[in-house]
Amino acid sequence: MNRTQFIKTVGVSSIFIPVIPLFSFSKQQEEPQLEKTLVEKFIQVSHGQFDIVKQLLEEHPTLLNAAHDWRRGDFETGLGAASHVGNKEIAMYLLDKGAQANIFTAALFGKLDIIKAMFDFSPKLIHAKGPHGFTLLHHAEKGGDEALAVKDYLISLGLKETRIPLY
Repeated sequence: MNRTQFIKTVGVSSIFIPVIPLFSFSKQQEEPQLEKTLVEKFIQVSHGQFDIVKQLLEEHPTLLNAAHDWRRGDFETGLGAASHVGNKEIAMYLLDKGAQANIFTAALFGKLDIIKAMFDFSPKLIHAKGPHGFTLLHHAEKGGDEALAVKDYLISLGLKETRIPLY
């Protein structure tokens, strides 16, 4: 077999072989992406409409860790929404469902040991910005008496701002 015959033989067969898997593994088998409007609605109600949060999460379990992009680096999850307004009932419900906990939620619930461990890991986290630029101090203030030790600790480290512009 010469080079031309080889290329023709390989070229023709290579067209059919890769095409077969494309048809058998079509995108119809994949879970569709969540609609942006649905994610936005879930985030909005996660600030304080517990019954709707439960209903939406039952209908669409993947909303649990979905984040809405408010633009300019301002991403918010349902847990982030509940945390920055101090809605512990919704925040705990989402955590119980397996939401990805973070340092802001730890501040809301007064988890000083977690805050200190995170600062040991990365001291610059004291300047972290949560949704809408809300700081750890803001979240600790929203935590009330339960988070007083975290609030005092953050202030002792020099944190004064409750909100830092995102841009």
